[in-house]
Amino acid sequence: MTFMRWVVGRLILTIDFLTQPKPVVRQQARQTVMDGLTANLSLYQFNACPFCVKVRRHIKKHALRIEFRDARNNVAFRNELTEQGGRHKVPCLRIEKSPENVVWLYESNDIISFLTHELALN
Repeated sequence: MTFMRWVVGRLILTIDFLTQPKPVVRQQARQTVMDGLTANLSLYQFNACPFCVKVRRHIKKHALRIEFRDARNNVAFRNELTEQGGRHKVPCLRIEKSPENVVWLYESNDIISFLTHELALN
């Protein structure tokens, strides 16, 4: 089972690499505004997770600068996700509204919906 998961993961990454979406190009002032809106966002993810790939493709397509945190290979990020987010599940978007107010958003469709509507990406 582990071998099959590895093979499928490599296949997902290969297809993702070969079909990368072209990012939108914004005027510098608008991109600076978008960078400010995404400065307090972090995506906890696994490299070959298909749902994480889906979210990363959306982020790339819309030229968003969101920090990716590898919750599989980085123990500190894994612990943050489990202890602060409450679950060891990816993808998970960490939304820091203030140092005391952090929201952990799970599910790829919910993350994409949040990014689309909160950042007005249409």
